[in-house]
Amino acid sequence: MAKVFLLFGSNIGDRQGYINDAIVSVSKEIGTISKQSSIFETSAWGNTAQQSFYNSVAIVESTLPPELLLNVILRIEKELGRVRINKWEARSIDIDILYYDDWIFESENLMIPHPLLHQRRFTLVPLVEIAPNHIHPKLQLSNSQLLDASIDTLDVIKV
Repeated sequence: MAKVFLLFGSNIGDRQGYINDAIVSVSKEIGTISKQSSIFETSAWGNTAQQSFYNSVAIVESTLPPELLLNVILRIEKELGRVRINKWEARSIDIDILYYDDWIFESENLMIPHPLLHQRRFTLVPLVEIAPNHIHPKLQLSNSQLLDASIDTLDVIKV
């Protein structure tokens, strides 16, 4: 059983509703959710000319291997209205794999840990809320240390 950290994000429509629906789908199709952060609001990162995001992190106990996990996540996103055209565009739901236990995994379609995790306060703040001492397997720093070292200046506000 793997401990998988997933980031949920939404910035169109019923943002909280999309995150809640994604959590329900993940719990049915991927595994048991053992912990979930609060929902936080943050200005868009990357493409800043869009509505702010709601974000939350959950820890899921799953038996799915990484690439199958990604395929299930992509299907859940599509079922919840996600359309992929351009990078960093507005979306009903986005689900990112942040960590998969302490694995370092790289394939053509997937990198674990998430390659931008340590640069984004909207990821680090909810991570620190539920797993401050979890160690990033590449950087060998805890989530709390990564947040303390972050140069991202976006406000992350609990909803």
